Amino acid sequence: MGVFCVGNKLMLDDGLGTAVYEELVERYEAPGNVELFDVGCLSMDMLPYVRDFDVLVTVDAVDGTDAEPGTVFRFEPDAMARHSGATASLHDLKLVDLFDAATLLGYEAEGLCLGMQVENPSPAVVTVGLTPKVAAALPLLVETVAGELARLGSPLVPRAGAAG
Repeated sequence: MGVFCVGNKLMLDDGLGTAVYEELVERYEAPGNVELFDVGCLSMDMLPYVRDFDVLVTVDAVDGTDAEPGTVFRFEPDAMARHSGATASLHDLKLVDLFDAATLLGYEAEGLCLGMQVENPSPAVVTVGLTPKVAAALPLLVETVAGELARLGSPLVPRAGAAG
């Protein structure tokens, strides 16, 4: 199982996926069948992982949902990215595009998207960090990722002395 944390940490809330990755690595050890990745912006370079994993979970910032910043969402890849607007990922390549390409190559994997409504995904200048509402809700998204992995039969193991 692969967990792809997607985002650009130089663009405020667009760095959400990277922030989740950092928290997961700091707070948990992944079981042998789970790999955590900070993939930056999703690209077709991820195709081999669709071949190698049965399940792929992506964690990404979302915008256009009309929900409050910090609201966590769970989507199937089709629901998240076959259209723009509400539930659209902020990145040009969507998970569903990756899965479509993989299907053409004969690869199959189950996909799941976890996202959070963000407040400012595209600041006027390079800005590292998250807006206050998104930062405050970060633990909820981290726990949602951990909960989904447990539901899928691959629970993360809390690190001794890790905050949280």
